[in-house]
Amino acid sequence: QVQLEESGGGSVQAGGSLTLSCKASGYMYSYYHMGWFRQAPGKEREGVAVIESDGRTSYAESVKNRFTISKDDAKQILYLSMHSLKPEDTAMYYCAADFRLSLTKTQIDYWGQGTQVTVSS
Repeated sequence: QVQLEESGGGSVQAGGSLTLSCKASGYMYSYYHMGWFRQAPGKEREGVAVIESDGRTSYAESVKNRFTISKDDAKQILYLSMHSLKPEDTAMYYCAADFRLSLTKTQIDYWGQGTQVTVSS
């Protein structure tokens, strides 16, 4: 069982930066892949970035070179550092965890409650 709690969302102007955090708790944390997904109003949820248990990362093309996913295993915190934010990055951002995780996976075991990111032009 894994519990996830996001924080760090907010409102920022285009070109700005934000860092999201996701505090994870649970016995099996170290075995899980972790990721960030987002959903904008009227759009389907999409994968943003995934980090595997060994540290390998993958990113959606739309955020490459702007977003960085990382984790602190000792603190069990997942991060998403976002730079050069665009209005199209506006969405609810969710932290996710599963034994196997990819940007396109739809059935995911654990989700956080979400944190809103709003980017104004």
